[in-house]
Amino acid sequence: MSIFKSTVIYLMVICSITLWGCSKSIPEVEQIPLVMVTQPSTTQHEQQSYAGDVQARQQTALAFRVGGQIIERYVDVGDRVKIGQVLAKLDVKDAQLQLNSAKAQLESAQSAVKITADEFKRFQQLLPMNAVSRSQYDVVKNQYDAAQATLKQAQSNYAVSANQTGYNQLVANKSGVITARNIEIGQVIAAGQAAFQLAIDGEREVVIGVPEQAISDIRVGQTAWVTLWSKPEDKFTAYIREISPAADQSRTFSVKVALKQGQSNIQLGQSARVFLSNNTQNVLSVPLSSVSATDHQAYVWVVNPNQTLHKVPVTLGAYGRDSVPILSGLNANAWVVVGGVHLLQEKQKIHPVDRENRAVTIQNVTHAAETPLTGVSS
Repeated sequence: MSIFKSTVIYLMVICSITLWGCSKSIPEVEQIPLVMVTQPSTTQHEQQSYAGDVQARQQTALAFRVGGQIIERYVDVGDRVKIGQVLAKLDVKDAQLQLNSAKAQLESAQSAVKITADEFKRFQQLLPMNAVSRSQYDVVKNQYDAAQATLKQAQSNYAVSANQTGYNQLVANKSGVITARNIEIGQVIAAGQAAFQLAIDGEREVVIGVPEQAISDIRVGQTAWVTLWSKPEDKFTAYIREISPAADQSRTFSVKVALKQGQSNIQLGQSARVFLSNNTQNVLSVPLSSVSATDHQAYVWVVNPNQTLHKVPVTLGAYGRDSVPILSGLNANAWVVVGGVHLLQEKQKIHPVDRENRAVTIQNVTHAAETPLTGVSS
């Protein structure tokens, strides 16, 4: 019995030593991550279009040159007016009283000049005969000069009062269409307060808002086409006339597109769409999650045929909503990593899979394109 136990113990020790030796000879399995990859998409820049409305190239605000109460209004929004037409009137009672006062002062000054002129003429005749002293003569002469100055002042005051009376009528300085009205009968307004907005007859243009990521692609004089929502089949040639130097609160830039034709067929306020002509070229783009940067240099991770990673510097275009154009540095047949790019390392081994979690076989392609792709400005 003791021999049997000894044999069992001996066999157990031998097996333990054998298993321990085998366990040391088995190497650790390397953890190779699964990484999603994709190929750059080839897109063609389509013609950009923006919605806007038709406006007059020249517009002006019409206002009274004096303050007062509105007693008459002859036009409304949408009315066509001609140059010299009376648009509204103010109460002229106060202005008439001021005119009457200025007239009375003018008449008084005229009488004073007449009296002093006669007196001065008599003293001019008496002075050579020494009938009056030189000092008396100088006093009369100064009175005459003062009366003349007072007369000039009275004449100026009368002219101003007469103009003030005329300013109580608001007259159109150009022919056009009333696009806004800011006054009502009985309203008291101040001098210079806008009463009407006038769209002057002449050239028409379409005003659009361009987002900040696309404003660099637009230049003054660039050719454009305009279509109306009411008549989409009609197409009018136009050009970029003016680009706002600053963005508004919506972060868009106001761009004015002048029409070359169709002026008589397009009405103010109509909805329009502007199409801008751009050079159409093929451009590579990758998902935003594929791009990272170090030291202000953008790069993507490209998978080698042996399933290792390589960092490729690239030149980027204007960022889009979900993707970014690659101007240079990448080949259209390359496979780039999507997501988690900041966790990867150079020459790291991976298992590339596509968006449907299928294994990807990497072909032997160059990383960079032979010629830089253009067509998008950064």
